[in-house]
Amino acid sequence: MRASRTAAATTLLTLAVAACGGAPRGGGGGSAAFEITKDTAPAKGPVDSVTWSLYAEPQSLDYAYAFDYHPNTVLANVCEQLMRITPDLKVEPGLASAAASPDPRRWVYTIRSGVRFHDGSTLTADDVVASMRRHLDPKVGSYWVSAYKDVDRIEKTGPMEVTVHLKKPDQLFNEEMGTSAGTIESAASLARPGYGAPDTGVNCTGPYALDSWQKGQSITLRKFGGYWDPSLTPKADTIKAVFITDPAARVNALLSGEVDGGYLLPSTGFPKLRAAGNGTLYFGPNTTAVNVIPTNLKGPLGDVRVRRALSMALDREGIIKAAAGGVATPAKAPGAIGAWGIAPEAAKGYYARLPALTQDVAGAKKLIQEAGAAGKKIVMATSTLAPDIGVIANAVQSAGQAIGLRVELKAVAPEAYTALFSDPKAREGIDLVMTIWYDSTPDPLEFYGILQTGDFANYGGYSNPGYDALVAKANAQADPAARAATVAELQEIAVREMVWIPLYEVPHSLFLNKRLTGAPTGISQLVFPWAARLGSAG
Repeated sequence: MRASRTAAATTLLTLAVAACGGAPRGGGGGSAAFEITKDTAPAKGPVDSVTWSLYAEPQSLDYAYAFDYHPNTVLANVCEQLMRITPDLKVEPGLASAAASPDPRRWVYTIRSGVRFHDGSTLTADDVVASMRRHLDPKVGSYWVSAYKDVDRIEKTGPMEVTVHLKKPDQLFNEEMGTSAGTIESAASLARPGYGAPDTGVNCTGPYALDSWQKGQSITLRKFGGYWDPSLTPKADTIKAVFITDPAARVNALLSGEVDGGYLLPSTGFPKLRAAGNGTLYFGPNTTAVNVIPTNLKGPLGDVRVRRALSMALDREGIIKAAAGGVATPAKAPGAIGAWGIAPEAAKGYYARLPALTQDVAGAKKLIQEAGAAGKKIVMATSTLAPDIGVIANAVQSAGQAIGLRVELKAVAPEAYTALFSDPKAREGIDLVMTIWYDSTPDPLEFYGILQTGDFANYGGYSNPGYDALVAKANAQADPAARAATVAELQEIAVREMVWIPLYEVPHSLFLNKRLTGAPTGISQLVFPWAARLGSAG
């Protein structure tokens, strides 16, 4: 999972795939050919109801804790942010009709007028201030607190104006206002005990309102008739999200028509879903990369030679075949190339100059000997939460043992795996953990910024003053091209020092029953009201 400067840089424990954009991908070495489809065809008409699959039940719908796939898939349609990140990974005005930075240490938001919450009350600047300040309250314990680390204060500066004062320049802050960090809720609703829980719910401004939450079974959303944006008027009257935790059962539910669609599908089901006669399997743009994170740099992995050796020993093509059904491409960096929305063309050049991470067991053995690490123990977390976690853990164990490391696997209960990314105590005694990490913004600084000293998601405690200085430099660069060039330097350092060990990138996956169309295929569905576009295909 993840919790970072943003959430959704996050990690996961899911069973799917993620990747970068492009046309046909894949090929030899065990990778199955796949093609990126940027969107589905526009809907032709309304539908009464849609049943959607989620791989797990959200623990809460409180936006402060929405940093993973299943809660955000629901909340993207219910709650809205100051800014909006679109399916083509652009940042545009949302609940803020305008955003301005009159100087490097201020962001001024003009709040959109005439917006109503689901209870009929009107959006005000006071609601915005209350919603944003929650992230700064240690009693709340927001998973998005890192997005606010440069914030000095937030204040109402006009009837419909809010100003954020910064301690230092932070260009990424405004982009993150398109994620859960920028979600706006009614101040009155936030004061209710149990906010975000099944019995209390939420009161936001999105195209859908929370209708009911059947614990352990489903969440039902209903179309909100007072929605402010006519371009996203919902076409489906109700969306029922059902929780199907077993991967095989989820695939069968799609094939039988019991459910109409779902995102982030188990790669083990790709062959059946590709051949389905009642719907289509899509692969969409992604900002996700699968990595192994060294979470303890005080042990053997504190030596960069050991981290490099472990990376060199890995059979990435074999891992892709076993863990992602072949639908993936080997990664060269811990941040996905698909996350470079601010400079996609330049990113190709930056990525091309990185070294290919090829398997070299003999060279890895030599590094282990030079580091004096032969026979040293490394503990990696594994779990039955998703098949790919176990596959990758076993592959790391085999690779480590092949070069002289003693890799032990520590089983973590499925319900506790998420805690590895939110609770430092849960990581005690663990040196490595696998993650599926996605960026919510189109800015690669979102990921590379978390590797600076002291960041919440800098799980291993990596510290490099030169790296920190580059993060600060990038955050002060308003020009996207200049910022991307600085982030490219950060990327090179992260790869050279193997702060995280890259494995592969996968496309976002979507299955849609042939009676429906309109849903975006890419990972933007975690922050964009995807269900509002969903409607009849004929």
